[in-house]
Amino acid sequence: MSGDKARVNIEEPRYDQNTYIGRAKHFVITTNPLNVLATNAQLEKAKSIVEKYRKGEDLPGTSEDDLWRAKQLYDSAFHPDTKEKMMLIGRMSAQVPMNMCITGCMMTFYRTTPAVIFWQWFNQSFNAVVNYTNRSGENPVPVSQLGLSYVLASGGAVGTAMGIKSLVKTFPPVVARLVPFTAVASANCINIPCMRSRELMEGITVTDEEGNKLGESKIAAKSAIGQVVLSRIMMALPGMTIPPFIMNHLEKKSFMKKMPWLNAPIQVSLVGFFLIFATPLCCAMFPQKSSIGVNHLEKDLQEKLQSLPNPPQRVYFNKGL
Repeated sequence: MSGDKARVNIEEPRYDQNTYIGRAKHFVITTNPLNVLATNAQLEKAKSIVEKYRKGEDLPGTSEDDLWRAKQLYDSAFHPDTKEKMMLIGRMSAQVPMNMCITGCMMTFYRTTPAVIFWQWFNQSFNAVVNYTNRSGENPVPVSQLGLSYVLASGGAVGTAMGIKSLVKTFPPVVARLVPFTAVASANCINIPCMRSRELMEGITVTDEEGNKLGESKIAAKSAIGQVVLSRIMMALPGMTIPPFIMNHLEKKSFMKKMPWLNAPIQVSLVGFFLIFATPLCCAMFPQKSSIGVNHLEKDLQEKLQSLPNPPQRVYFNKGL
């Protein structure tokens, strides 16, 4: 792109983040698993285009679409704060392929205690890698806190899975297939608040609509973490609750009885199909820049904001992912 054209703001998403459709389009691109296949040369080229554009240099022969493609590929592989290339399996674009394999295996090998323990532990280990890879560069979560959340979430997932597994022995077989989902949901309820416990204790930064810092709020932090927990659980819901009923039906068919080895690949494929849609659509449930009414904040913060020359009615905060 040449300097005579109006400059595009590539620091904001391409699509309107105030609408669900705009957010969904943004996350379809962000979580696109094909980005995992990008070579180092393609990533470095995308990085070069983005960095040159940020410096105001001309990019002859580069269209606006080319610029956005480069920015989207750059965002999929480089950390937004440190600008370093992220570990492959920790990138957002690796979420669908990694989760479809792990979730598919959790739901295939759920009958024996060692299998339940291994796959729940493996899933939480992967989550720990994702959390570490995507940690904030400005206020990094201490490794000790990452380790604690990993231990607590792993313990919670395994404990929930084993506890419910023993309770459902008298229920129909399809109910036992839903045990992995309850374990994953409970682990999310432990892992995310633990990972972000500093925000719960000290508060999250709240701003006005223009992004000017107004203070810290623990109530806004609870809202942000609650939104993330809910969207993570909803992300797992279709892929972990619909395939069990399909598999329960298929396993009665003669071809499955003759070829039981098909169980795992069919299960993984079903989970993958649902995750391709659920991951971006559930990431988009809430705006990244969420808001809360001033009247719902802490009393001292309300008083501080009401004393301003133009007191805001709402404050904004980054909910995280």
